[in-house]
Amino acid sequence: MAEIEKIKKLRFLSGAGFKDCSLALDESSGNIEKAIEILRVKGISRASKKMSRSANEGVIAICENDKTSSIVEVNCETDFVAKNDDFINFAKEISLINNEVNSVRDKLISSNMNNGKSVNDNLLNLISKIGEKITIGRSKTLNNKNSKIFKYHHTVVRDNLSKLGVIVSLNTNDESDDLKTFGKHLSMHIAASNPLAIDIEGISYDIVKKEEELVKEELKNSGKPEEIIKKISLGKLNKFKEENSLLNQQWVMEPKKKVKEVLQELNIENLKINEFYRIKIGE
Repeated sequence: MAEIEKIKKLRFLSGAGFKDCSLALDESSGNIEKAIEILRVKGISRASKKMSRSANEGVIAICENDKTSSIVEVNCETDFVAKNDDFINFAKEISLINNEVNSVRDKLISSNMNNGKSVNDNLLNLISKIGEKITIGRSKTLNNKNSKIFKYHHTVVRDNLSKLGVIVSLNTNDESDDLKTFGKHLSMHIAASNPLAIDIEGISYDIVKKEEELVKEELKNSGKPEEIIKKISLGKLNKFKEENSLLNQQWVMEPKKKVKEVLQELNIENLKINEFYRIKIGE
């Protein structure tokens, strides 16, 4: 990108003057994002106003090939822009590239798009054109080796873009219709139930500790004896772990059963849930 074009973009993004933008670009070796930070630190940038605004809208894109399946979030500020053709096309191409680079962010940002420009440059161009904060958010790539990947889109915006997306990997080579139905329903279950981990052991220690603190805070003024409070706390904590671990959740298709029971009933050798990833816009 020509120097003058970078200055124009930086002026648009920062609201700073021509000279300040030129100096900031010199100091950042032409990196616009770093130049914005330089202007912000110097108190010159009024724009970082744009980049500090909330971007809680956007789309989730899922892409797959023979080797991998990936999910990526592209955010903007308004639902109107989330349906804009330029934004949609950008998100679609980002999804393809993200799958190629296995969701490695640095590789994604520096990769070239179809127009020969980097993802980062195209992102800045899109921000300039649309006038909203646009970011590339969470992403994850699952490997298809010795496994089956299933996906689910909820609240579809267009094609393979939605407001909520799920990918889940099952350890199996089974090709049966029962397996395919289970995989589809499992991805729908994850979308609806939002588990934190596959099993209780997989739930983050920090999350469990935080929940424990919340339970204690809730009960501390109950007036109950200490021993009773400990028992209630333990019960609430165990319930929290069960409700948030996928295998122990009530199966959304048949709530009298748990996910692990449905998995066992399929009677498919070595079948297990490898991993999953769920993204909901604004969550």
